[in-house]
Amino acid sequence: MTTTLNSFETAGAGNLEEAITEAITEARTTCELNGSDSANCAVAWDIVEELQAEKADQQQAKAKKNSLENYCDRHPASVECLIYDV
Repeated sequence: MTTTLNSFETAGAGNLEEAITEAITEARTTCELNGSDSANCAVAWDIVEELQAEKADQQQAKAKKNSLENYCDRHPASVECLIYDV
């Protein structure tokens, strides 16, 4: 296996989908060469899984705000938006 997770991590957010596709191709090649029961094959698929998890995390972070959050952004001093420390 010539590719490591570190080389995919440097891809950046814009190239994450491309990195996932590359990692899948690399994993399939590694498994064909070393066998599906090899440690290298398992590591290659772990890299794919980590990249997919990162993509899911990034999508979750971009989740839309609910209506109360939007309202509080526009009117931070309103009673509904006040936060008290007790």
